[in-house]
Amino acid sequence: MSNASGASSGSSIHRSRGRFYGVPKTCPCGEQIMELISKSNNNPYRRYYRCGYAVARKLANDNHMFKWVDEAHLEEIEALKTKNVRLEEKLEAIAAERTEFERIVFENVQMKLEKEIFERVEETLIEASSTSKKMMIGVIALCMVMVGFSKQLG
Repeated sequence: MSNASGASSGSSIHRSRGRFYGVPKTCPCGEQIMELISKSNNNPYRRYYRCGYAVARKLANDNHMFKWVDEAHLEEIEALKTKNVRLEEKLEAIAAERTEFERIVFENVQMKLEKEIFERVEETLIEASSTSKKMMIGVIALCMVMVGFSKQLG
């Protein structure tokens, strides 16, 4: 960081070709940016960014990058806030999608379990029905044998 004096207007008048947000990396001319400290009466000790080319040639009121550090940082913070809001919205959407997915998976598992239970109950009923038919046949046969013996004895 250099202690060169530089531009010192009270507001962040952007002297480059377009509006750049946040901390500048390079000037539109392609030169690196320097961070300097103002020595003006209007903005004493206020830090600013300036094009290295413009600093080296002591250019003023030109089309090279000039930006107050505090304003650049505020822009960065605002950009991060906006990005954070978008990420929170995406996170909420993902959470809603996950909840819906979990509900669908739960319903599918529940349907499979209900089907399996139904099939097992049905198999058990068929088996029980078959067993009860066999017992009925056995009881009828036993009754017929008893009736036959009672006629012979009687």
